[in-house]
Amino acid sequence: MEKKGKKYTGLRILSWVILVALFVLWEYASAEHMINPTIMSKPTKIFGKFLLMLSDRTIFFHLMASLGRVFKGVLIGAGLGLILGLFIGLSEKMAVVFDLFIGILRPIPPIAWIPLLILALGIGEGSKVTVIAIGSFWPMLLDTINGVKSTDNELLELGRTLEKNRFTVIFKIILPSAVPGIFTGLRQSISRAWSCVVTAEMIAASMGVGYLIQYARELSQPALMFVGVVVIGMVGLLIDLVTNILEKKIVYWNE
Repeated sequence: MEKKGKKYTGLRILSWVILVALFVLWEYASAEHMINPTIMSKPTKIFGKFLLMLSDRTIFFHLMASLGRVFKGVLIGAGLGLILGLFIGLSEKMAVVFDLFIGILRPIPPIAWIPLLILALGIGEGSKVTVIAIGSFWPMLLDTINGVKSTDNELLELGRTLEKNRFTVIFKIILPSAVPGIFTGLRQSISRAWSCVVTAEMIAASMGVGYLIQYARELSQPALMFVGVVVIGMVGLLIDLVTNILEKKIVYWNE
């Protein structure tokens, strides 16, 4: 195990070395005018812009606006996905009824709903949060259904043998078995929501990371645009790391 850990440590270091090398190559290509500066700014210029936005806290205002929308969208979308997923997973009849609707609606990307949402809800917060909610709904729904249906048949048979009632079987056997799948759905829902917020904030927003990228594009400021892109990547990575740690702490029996 120790040798394996050292091996993976070396690979992680290698990935960072490759990343740094790419930035050095990018900086060199920019300095030698091999890259159009109106399309891609120098990494040092992007970093300088990022530090400036940190110092005047501009980036925090945009980031908090985006995170607020993600929180609302996940609360609504993943919450509905969890509830409906439990009902469908526990009831074969409901699974048959909803199978057609899931098959039709699931492949539709959240961005495809934007024109309809603007007509129905306008260009305010409602349409933005709804796009995020739609994006976070499907991972939670499908992983919850799979989590419930993946309950060990031997445990279910044991519950029947001990003549446990339906309520006891659900709360003592099925739900604990489904928790790992539900947590996987939550991780994917949050990641999907963070991806959707960028698109949602390009709909007449006045604040947010997505708005920042759109604003930079309109003013032809590639450094500012890349700051927004980097922030999206960094926050997405941080969200994934935090949810992964929480999953290991909470769903410890699944290790």
